[in-house]
Amino acid sequence: METSIIIAGFGGQGVLFAGQLLAYAGMDAGKNVTWFPSYGPEMRGGTANCVVIISDDTIGAPIVSQPDIAVVLNRPSFDKYEPLVKKGGLLVVNNSLVSVTSGRTDIDTIYIQANAIAEELGTAKMLNMVVVGALLAARPILPLEIVEAALVNHLPASKKHLTEANLQVIRRGYEAGLPVNN
Repeated sequence: METSIIIAGFGGQGVLFAGQLLAYAGMDAGKNVTWFPSYGPEMRGGTANCVVIISDDTIGAPIVSQPDIAVVLNRPSFDKYEPLVKKGGLLVVNNSLVSVTSGRTDIDTIYIQANAIAEELGTAKMLNMVVVGALLAARPILPLEIVEAALVNHLPASKKHLTEANLQVIRRGYEAGLPVNN
């Protein structure tokens, strides 16, 4: 099985690290992975996105035109990637910053207050972990435990003091992303 994911937002939202974390976790789980970052010339505030592919088989190319999953952290990313998600796919929307809703009925959509949840547990800079948790709850492409272990093992040294806070945030995102049983 192969799953393609696009994570997109502004620079400074942790887009690239969220994708990197999924790629590391995929490798740790024995999967084949690619991580392909793309960002504008600005460090913060410019556009940023990455493509992650996690597969049981060899990956032919790291480029995806119609992702299985799109995680959009801001309105420009929503406008660009919402129409591209494959039929039957998943769209994860940070509705702390995106006030519109998807009109598509052929995909699953999760709206999550990523900024608000991250701020409640420490800082809005951890919003990337909220959406990773929500994604994993809606589409268990990797076990949460493996992603948490990858976070502990691959968090940059300058951010190690935030390990426990990031783990709390990813777990809260996971809880928020679980389907509601009616």
